[in-house]
Amino acid sequence: MDNHFDLIAIGGGSGGLAVAEKAAAFGQRVAIIEPNKLGGTCVNVGCVPKKVMWYAANLAAGARDARDYGVLADLEGVDWKALVSGREGFIAGILDYWNGYVAGEGITLINGRARFVDARTVEVDGTRYTAEHIVVATGGRPVVPPVPGSELGITSDGFFQLQQQPKRVCVVGGGYIGVELAGVLRALGSEVTVVALEGRVLETFDPMVSETVAHNMAQEGIAMHLPFAVGSLERRDDGIAVIDRDGQALTGFDTVLWAVGRAPNTRELNLEAAGVEVQPNGIVPTDAYQNTNVPGIYALGDITGRAPLTPVAIAAGRRLAERLFDNQPERRLDYDNIPTVVFAHPPVGSVGMTEAQARDTGERVTVYQTQFQPMRYALNRHGPRTAMKLVCTGDNERVVGIHMVGDGVDEMLQGFAVAVKMGATKADFDNTVAIHPVSAEELVTLKEPNADE
Repeated sequence: MDNHFDLIAIGGGSGGLAVAEKAAAFGQRVAIIEPNKLGGTCVNVGCVPKKVMWYAANLAAGARDARDYGVLADLEGVDWKALVSGREGFIAGILDYWNGYVAGEGITLINGRARFVDARTVEVDGTRYTAEHIVVATGGRPVVPPVPGSELGITSDGFFQLQQQPKRVCVVGGGYIGVELAGVLRALGSEVTVVALEGRVLETFDPMVSETVAHNMAQEGIAMHLPFAVGSLERRDDGIAVIDRDGQALTGFDTVLWAVGRAPNTRELNLEAAGVEVQPNGIVPTDAYQNTNVPGIYALGDITGRAPLTPVAIAAGRRLAERLFDNQPERRLDYDNIPTVVFAHPPVGSVGMTEAQARDTGERVTVYQTQFQPMRYALNRHGPRTAMKLVCTGDNERVVGIHMVGDGVDEMLQGFAVAVKMGATKADFDNTVAIHPVSAEELVTLKEPNADE
């Protein structure tokens, strides 16, 4: 067997698959090294199974609301095993596709863990492989804090292994994963408490987003204790106790879910043998073209510490292959104005600068915002709050940030992200005829700005 390749991708997740398939399409000899299943976190224990659960949660919420609309439906409960079985069957279909696709494209799939021997050589289970170009795209893993009793909790990986629905859950963490899984569990009928070290959920988002999401979570019956610094977990007669550093205890949980962040999967790669710089937290720094400090070795996705999102890894991987093998020497990913969605209940959509970031530029800032209950809940006794904000800068009011919470914002954001990327102004938004009645029309009809003179 010839163990030399034009490109080796270490990691068969979103970034690794993207750069590998593109390189193969350009006629290169390509290998992917992956110790687990293809698809990485996103397909197996991330975006895809999470979204299936989110849809189930939305259907459960809709069933509860149905009678207010005269639809004679009742929610009898959730068949967790049927939901899990259907979810895993859906994922199996995706994995079958990727395995067949990789083989069909002539990409060599090597099952195992790679370790660098030098800047052109990696070793897998005693066999060495060489390449002119090596791409590290190994993704991340859930973090478990080193506190007493931490083993009593599960991570997001463990959540997707649950064979029965937990009844009383404490979610530790107020970021993407914590907010999303808390919302799913609550909508499916679990009692949910959220604790987090930060003073507000989704702390990195615009404060309007955090405040609206917190309001909606509380309205759905999710208990929140913020800030709350977990010091330990204990097994007690009534279940697991979550204890803060001052001794305050929240008790009676059958499940504690760690959602405090993710760490790069780089420790076992022996990157030092290749001379690759690695930060103490495991992040591999790159320049704007995904180059590490060692020529011929590149890094993609979550391990670079920039925008840990599946489409970002895919876009960066494709552009890297185009630069290396398609005579596009300046091809790279622009990391500005990347849209993102949090699948809360209802979801969050955000692109561009927060209001605070815009004010830090020193330019004139104008903010337009609104808050309302969408028509979806016209006949319901209560419904979640929708909120929207446009952040504009300069005298021409270029739209540099859009932040939304509400039903459907996950779908509407993509088109508006194109507008932000193209440099649209508030006047461009105003000149667009609204679609009525939908929540999205608010973004092209906002009035009464709050201007920073």
